[in-house]
Amino acid sequence: MSEARLLAEEMEAKAEVQRLRERMSVGTPTVHKDLSLITLVPKWSGSNSAVTFEEFFSCIDSAARLDRWQDRDF
Repeated sequence: MSEARLLAEEMEAKAEVQRLRERMSVGTPTVHKDLSLITLVPKWSGSNSAVTFEEFFSCIDSAARLDRWQDRDF
């Protein structure tokens, strides 16, 4: 690879790093998760009259998919 080509790629990389720094320094709004769908999950006590374990976790999975929760939200 020629020296001119390497210098051009270096300049391009430096420009990209600068653009990324500028994007990071701009006050990007904090995204807050709406966890209101947690109310769809029934209480589970483990007793015979409670919802089944499978139904309990199914409700959690459904709410998570609908509200796009991530593992760290649990």
